[in-house]
Amino acid sequence: MTKNRLEAFTDGVVAIIITIMVLDLRPPESGNPAALWDLRYTFMAYLVSFLTLAVYWNNHHHLFQIVQRINGAVLWSNLLFLLAISMFPFATSWVGAHHIDSYAPEMLYGLVVLFTNIMFYVLIQCLIKASGTNSEIRKLLGQNYNKPLISIAVNIVAIGLAFIWPPLTIIVDTFLLLLWVVPERRIEIHIQKKI
Repeated sequence: MTKNRLEAFTDGVVAIIITIMVLDLRPPESGNPAALWDLRYTFMAYLVSFLTLAVYWNNHHHLFQIVQRINGAVLWSNLLFLLAISMFPFATSWVGAHHIDSYAPEMLYGLVVLFTNIMFYVLIQCLIKASGTNSEIRKLLGQNYNKPLISIAVNIVAIGLAFIWPPLTIIVDTFLLLLWVVPERRIEIHIQKKI
């Protein structure tokens, strides 16, 4: 089974999700600059979600550069990953509308990030299993690859922080992106050696 259709489908879904998020941004009721300031939390929620989706897409693309084979488990785990990221528009909209007054929107946002992190980890594990015992992905990510597990653990803590101060969940999850902004260096070095 080739990976091209899976990558093209994933790219299309991510593009649609980002488009849905931007379409949810509504202009202010008045032409007064102060009205734009009132929407600052909505814009911040959108920006954080856009960056989060961009980081996931970038890492997904990077990961699939070393993938040679996929199977049914990879297809399903990728679909579950897409299911997780498809919840970002809803969570982003709710956070933007109720930015500080309630912990529930931020908790939901944190749960969406957690679900996405778990599904990305599951996708990596399925790719490793599908690729065989002597594959590039197994050699590069099969051992000592803790980024997904660190993300999951920190994200669980971030969800609990919503009870202390709701924006902490999104703040911690945003800082957690720093772990993923630069895709896995081992993959990058391996690709450079092949060129």
